[in-house]
Amino acid sequence: MNFWKEHMSLRLGIITAFFVVGLILVMVGWKMTGKLIGLGIMLIGLVLLLAALMIYNKPFEDPKR
Repeated sequence: MNFWKEHMSLRLGIITAFFVVGLILVMVGWKMTGKLIGLGIMLIGLVLLLAALMIYNKPFEDPKR
């Protein structure tokens, strides 16, 4: 799929937003020591960080797979 290769500025904006929000959520959750909601917030942040990594790697995927 060439969508991510053709829309570089959109890809960069989404990656930046996911990375910043994910990092903030991980740090906020880390400060909630001993609370289960803190773990949930950190997991959501981790999902956003992994989504940013997935979007970054999308244009480099092998189209034969």
